[in-house]
Amino acid sequence: MRRSLRSVRGPPSAPPVESLAPLGWFDAAWYNPIMITFKNVTKEYPPKTHALAGVSFRIEAGEFVSITGQSGSGKSTVAKLIFAEEKPTSGHIHIGDWDISNIRHSDIPILRRQIGVVFQDFKLLPKKTAFENVAFALEVAGESSKRIRDVVPHVLKIVGLGEKGGRYPRQLSGGEQQRVSIARALVHRPKIIVADEPTGNLDAITAREIIELFTRINDFGTTIVLVTHDRDIVNGLHRRVITLREGKVASDAEKGKYLLA
Repeated sequence: MRRSLRSVRGPPSAPPVESLAPLGWFDAAWYNPIMITFKNVTKEYPPKTHALAGVSFRIEAGEFVSITGQSGSGKSTVAKLIFAEEKPTSGHIHIGDWDISNIRHSDIPILRRQIGVVFQDFKLLPKKTAFENVAFALEVAGESSKRIRDVVPHVLKIVGLGEKGGRYPRQLSGGEQQRVSIARALVHRPKIIVADEPTGNLDAITAREIIELFTRINDFGTTIVLVTHDRDIVNGLHRRVITLREGKVASDAEKGKYLLA
């Protein structure tokens, strides 16, 4: 039998952010948070490569957590395990009260309606406008045309692209394209956003703007898991930092800083 994601009690949502609150997107009915738990998680790739080895941590509902480490440390593997692109070799992963360690393929769409994902390379469809790229995420979920017409303008406005929905990716800057991908991640009002190197292709100023957008979204209770190797971004956030080294947790610090793992 399919299982739905049930909530766990989390912190109260932060005071409204003026640029987002009037849109009614992050309301009390929406705020129903879930947490992420890794219990002794190991991930192996053939022949005998350990991407993760006995990793355990818990991310509380509403947290903003950076996962850092050098290339090959396992940080992107953590992201893929959270949104079930990969399954652990051993151990358990809980999203809320749902153990997704051996999630069935047919249940993955249910999970991903609760988890928005933002990638480094945007993954936009080049022949669709910004509006159509965001709408596509709702279309494949079977949403009605009316809901799509209602929702898409809201999320485009949230990310600062309310006037650019008719533009194609080639007509947008890198930062604007990433904003479209964030809007696409928001369409189902996810409880969690996993951002895997979201600023890797952006200049420093644009990267800070994208991180500020994530921070504003987090202010309304959305859990943010930021996978990054950007020292300046991590140090500027003053939030929790989990550092990986050779597939293991090397450090887990509140208001942490980027460490050479």
